[in-house]
Amino acid sequence: IPTRRTEVFTTAEDNQPSVEIHVLQGERDMANYNKTLGKFQLVDLPPAPRGVPQIEVTFDIDANGIVHVSAKDRATSKVQSMTITGQSTLDKNDIDQMVRDAEAHAEEDKQRREEAEIRNNADSLVYQMEKVLRDNADKVDEAERAAVEAPLAELKTALNGNDMVAIKAAHEALMQASQSFSQKLYEKAAAENAAGTSAATGQGNDNGSTDGAADDDIIDAEIVDDESGK
Repeated sequence: IPTRRTEVFTTAEDNQPSVEIHVLQGERDMANYNKTLGKFQLVDLPPAPRGVPQIEVTFDIDANGIVHVSAKDRATSKVQSMTITGQSTLDKNDIDQMVRDAEAHAEEDKQRREEAEIRNNADSLVYQMEKVLRDNADKVDEAERAAVEAPLAELKTALNGNDMVAIKAAHEALMQASQSFSQKLYEKAAAENAAGTSAATGQGNDNGSTDGAADDDIIDAEIVDDESGK
């Protein structure tokens, strides 16, 4: 102390108009096991797809132990902040108890964190593949679409439950399907580009042939000097 730390976060939904900054104190990995020090909102975010906004959150603890927390939207430079005084924080006995609790539940917290990451990664993949299907609706046939929609539906169903093994398996299946789907999209785009280039080259050659034909119609003439011919 003093110390300062900045991290960048983003939104979880399309066109999310605001984000809530939840400030906690504690040693546990999961937020609900720690003490809430305060909350505030950063509002009026411009419409954007989820994952695009960049919200810069800075924690600044001064020499007196007072915590200053600010959130800044990098796109608009809009800032919101709050200050937390020592009266809002835990005393030493409470802190020591929380440290002991964190040590006692370390494995449990690790498992919960891993499960949260598995679920978040799966949810992100669902969002990405739904967007890819929408954006490329006119570029794939029914069989290609079905090859992705089937594992996509399975993963969405798995996410409605709490079976991490099922979620991981469905996530892996959709990953494999998405890679094959992306490869086909790339190959189609490359083929279309090659066809366009070939057509442009052919047109250029046709123009060249026409010019050549015009040159063939030119007749060379010999100039004869009438005086020397006499």
